[in-house]
Amino acid sequence: MARVGYVWVPSPQHRYLDHPESPERLRGLEAWLQAAGLPLEEVAFDPAPEAAILRVHHSRMWERLQVECQTGPRVIDYAPTYVTPESCTAARRAVGGLLALTEALLSGRFRRAFALVRPPGHHATRTQSMGFCLVNNVAIAAAHALTQGLERVAILDFDAHHGNGTQAIFEDHPQVAFLSLHQWGIYPGTGDLDDAPHARGRIVNVPFPARTGRQGYLRAFEEVVRPWLAAWRPQVLFVSAGFDAHWQDPLTQLGLTARDFADMAGQLAAWADELHMQGVLFTLEGGYHPPAVRLSIQAVFHALAEAPLPDAVYEEATPPFDEPETADLLRQVRALHGF
Repeated sequence: MARVGYVWVPSPQHRYLDHPESPERLRGLEAWLQAAGLPLEEVAFDPAPEAAILRVHHSRMWERLQVECQTGPRVIDYAPTYVTPESCTAARRAVGGLLALTEALLSGRFRRAFALVRPPGHHATRTQSMGFCLVNNVAIAAAHALTQGLERVAILDFDAHHGNGTQAIFEDHPQVAFLSLHQWGIYPGTGDLDDAPHARGRIVNVPFPARTGRQGYLRAFEEVVRPWLAAWRPQVLFVSAGFDAHWQDPLTQLGLTARDFADMAGQLAAWADELHMQGVLFTLEGGYHPPAVRLSIQAVFHALAEAPLPDAVYEEATPPFDEPETADLLRQVRALHGF
């Protein structure tokens, strides 16, 4: 089995009324991590320094967010994104966890890692917190990796919602590639197939129709993700791992299961080895059906560790609907980006 590093940042004080992005998403996972029987190793970390955050976010945005946290609990946008007096501390700890795992990968301590952190980050732009996200965790980690001497990094986002913040931050950055697999037509309304015409092959969007599931995603992995990685050849792969593409998620309409997330994670880890990357780092983004999120996270850990999946993964209910055809969409993506 393969060793997997992880950080645990459940942020129990970052919560708001009956909001779907709550600590309940991770309930019970801490005990599971200790008893899973997998070669997992928790990594110590410090809260992220402001300098790391300011590599990605404008100083006025960070200053405004701190004021908003001090005056919380409150909602700060229509998503609704919320803050509490503890939320800025939680955000700095989440980012700090990713920075520690990034450095662990670059030092050779691990080749696979998973940051179980909240609040999530991929919607936050350089100047705005939004979509339940305060700062862009994965973007800050990717920017940090570049300060350590890397020349090329990649970010794959399989959250059901388009990672608009990550794309916007790196759209004009020649050292960072970004690929998003997401449901078309839902929040935040971005992620068009034809986005970023100046960055073909580097910035790639696959806007799936509702009810796309295992067949569409695994085909996209073979026909789009694999050639994208092979062409870009990143030294580190970051994965914005949102589990709201699960068919039971209350905020989306896609069709994946925990087994599908495990299969995707296993593919990415194997391709990272084949392409001689220094590692692959998953970080938690969305996912709002707590039992599905927890089972999917467990399945991904098993896949990263190259361990057999738990029986519960195979016993999980499957989507009660048929998938739409996605072959034409994937042909368009390949043609547009030369894959």
